[in-house]
Amino acid sequence: MKKAYLLLLCLPLSFVFAQSNTATRSSIAEAEMKSAAQTMNLQVNPNTINYDITYHKLELTVNPNTKFISGKITTTFTALADMNTITFDFANTLTASLVKKGVANLTFTENTSNELIITLPSTQAAGTSATIEVTYSGTPPNNGFGSFEQTTHNGVPIIWTLSEPFGARDWWPCKQDLNDKIDSIDVYITAPSQYVSVSNGIETTAPVISGANKTTHFHHGYPIPAYLIAIAVTNYSVYTQAGGTAPNDYPIINYIYPENYNQSSFSQLDETPAILDLYENLFEVYPFHNEKYGHAQFSWGGGMEHTTVSFMVNFSRQLIAHELAHQWFGDKVTCGTWKDIWLNEGFATYLATLVIENFDGIDAFVTEKQDMINNITSSPTGNLYLTDVQATNVNRIFSSRLSYDKGAMVLEMLRFKLGDTAFFQGLKNYLADSNLAYKYAVTDDLQGHLETVYGGSLTEFFNDWVYNQGYPTYSIVAQNYGAGQARFVVNQTQSDASVSFFEMPVPVRVFGAAGQQADLVLNNTINGEEIILNVPFEITGVEFDPERHLVARNSTITLGNQNYDLEKAIGLYPNPSSDVLHIQMPNSTNFEKVIIYNSLGQKVMEATSANFSVNSLATGVHYVDIQTTEGTFHKKFIKK
Repeated sequence: MKKAYLLLLCLPLSFVFAQSNTATRSSIAEAEMKSAAQTMNLQVNPNTINYDITYHKLELTVNPNTKFISGKITTTFTALADMNTITFDFANTLTASLVKKGVANLTFTENTSNELIITLPSTQAAGTSATIEVTYSGTPPNNGFGSFEQTTHNGVPIIWTLSEPFGARDWWPCKQDLNDKIDSIDVYITAPSQYVSVSNGIETTAPVISGANKTTHFHHGYPIPAYLIAIAVTNYSVYTQAGGTAPNDYPIINYIYPENYNQSSFSQLDETPAILDLYENLFEVYPFHNEKYGHAQFSWGGGMEHTTVSFMVNFSRQLIAHELAHQWFGDKVTCGTWKDIWLNEGFATYLATLVIENFDGIDAFVTEKQDMINNITSSPTGNLYLTDVQATNVNRIFSSRLSYDKGAMVLEMLRFKLGDTAFFQGLKNYLADSNLAYKYAVTDDLQGHLETVYGGSLTEFFNDWVYNQGYPTYSIVAQNYGAGQARFVVNQTQSDASVSFFEMPVPVRVFGAAGQQADLVLNNTINGEEIILNVPFEITGVEFDPERHLVARNSTITLGNQNYDLEKAIGLYPNPSSDVLHIQMPNSTNFEKVIIYNSLGQKVMEATSANFSVNSLATGVHYVDIQTTEGTFHKKFIKK
């Protein structure tokens, strides 16, 4: 590796790496984007915010041969204000035939705005609960790409759903905003008995066969938003594995097309338990360990992280890793608004990258990060946290460059800035926060938890990297600076004017003639900053950010003149100063004392410390004599 680093010395950091996972990450983003493409025009429905859903029972009847659904949805809800009606999101192409509260039939209307409006028998007071049953049927709308799909695989029919973010209404009456998780659900799927049905949670009893049909019951006992509830029905074969560690062990149930039920698929799926172990070791036990994890094949070019059962086009390791990561970041803790989508997608992308780090080693990890950096910096702009307008644009929400890759690399930079111990503890605390766990989070929540473990403010970092745009380009000059020291001068430019300066720790690697190597961090806070660090050997080579911790483009570091000028090496900082003045000099030079004169040549101060207060001095220009064992050096500084 040393040889490779030396060969790269002083070259711009726009390397071309071998095969990467760019296509995989892009296909994941593309799939998730297209799942929303036809329904993103729907915003938060103000008519559904006056109640909180606590329970759903979905009794559904489908046949994979036909795009049609009928069912009865039982909903228990709590009024958040006095209510005379209750509104559900409900596609215009579906028809409700009966609505009941207990034994009473209720009146209802379906408007042209995809709503089912039910008149309650009397005013329901705030804080009280009730249960309503809606019987309905119909053909889910065909939106080009629909949230309820009937198609075939290998000539065999299949029905599957994909509701992110606002497609649940296309196949059942629900509340689909990002402000209400359902405490628990029961899903009963009735279909022709030759097929296997899939949904969230676990089968509590064996399927019940009645004539030509079979009813399969799934129970999911964790809070879940409507967009993560899913069903699939076809002639699946089942491949079962074991996950977790007792007492928190659970089955991994994989529903596979028979034509793919072979050793190749098994070998890919056999990596799932190891990925689960990694995530559990880094963060916490699998959030739904009382039920199951698993996968179900579906006929779409990507994956979708339905709680406890990710729908998958195939079983590539990176797709498994991405959708599995969502069980923590996206399913347990869900982004509170679409402006915060990076809390879902940036985390899932980064966790999949951690799989590369832990399974394939540092070189593969560095290659993957460089690949993401290249994508991020392919444009000079791009904020991570979305504006209100951007949050209505599906292409922007599911941007692979920003929500996925930039989100992941922002987490990498936070990890580098905080250190592994604090970073991972902060994420554990975020996941365990009772105000967020199995609920919703926004960017401020993550920042708060990371600041607590960091012990300081991260506002500057979040402003630069999350809320504003662009990235830096660094130009660094390194120089041997006396015995056992090196001097670095750091300059940067910014790709977008929204950030005036990126205050970041900057990693560099230095090399010596005898094969020595040291990794250093330059805590860069201003442009043109001079930083002197201890290095136990004479530097003969340098490299910028060898492990790709930073988002930066075309950055360089060069090794300057080996023979430093002592006159230039001795300096004062900060200059100008209003408080404390520091004298900077090589370790090989011994300080004796400093004498300060005003602009009239009058002696106004003397100090025997290299760090001293200038509070008492008048404002203006002053002249400084620095007396050392190597002679006296004359400097000038300005008192503010």
